[in-house]
Amino acid sequence: MIKLMVDYNIIFSAILNVNSRIGQILLTSDKSNDFYAPKYVRDEIFNHQGKLKNIAKLGDNEFLEVYELVLKNITILDHSIAGKSNYKKAFELCKDADLDDIPFVAFALYLKSKLWTGEKKLIKGLKDNGFDKIVTTNDLFDDFLKKN
Repeated sequence: MIKLMVDYNIIFSAILNVNSRIGQILLTSDKSNDFYAPKYVRDEIFNHQGKLKNIAKLGDNEFLEVYELVLKNITILDHSIAGKSNYKKAFELCKDADLDDIPFVAFALYLKSKLWTGEKKLIKGLKDNGFDKIVTTNDLFDDFLKKN
């Protein structure tokens, strides 16, 4: 079982297109992957729901259905459990890349999991700072195809 911290851009991508590679991975998980995200991802989704609905051409009810479908295989975690030391380390790892991703990196550290992201700047910044527990959609999709 592989634990994966899912960043919000991955979740946004799945909401925009449930039939994409990302959508297929999240929606048809065979439980060989455990997906996690911090609680604030829900706020981010609803703060951007107008844009998401517009791009995906979803009505209110369709948006809620897709939202629930995408999040059904993702365990949502309260921020407080990651601990201050993980947030401090995440800040150091993210400070040259993207500060918005601190919660995701903090939880990846806490869970001893990999971070699933597609953000090239974040990936480079994290790797430059010694964090290499990163997985991309292509990595996961290759595994997904092997199993199906």
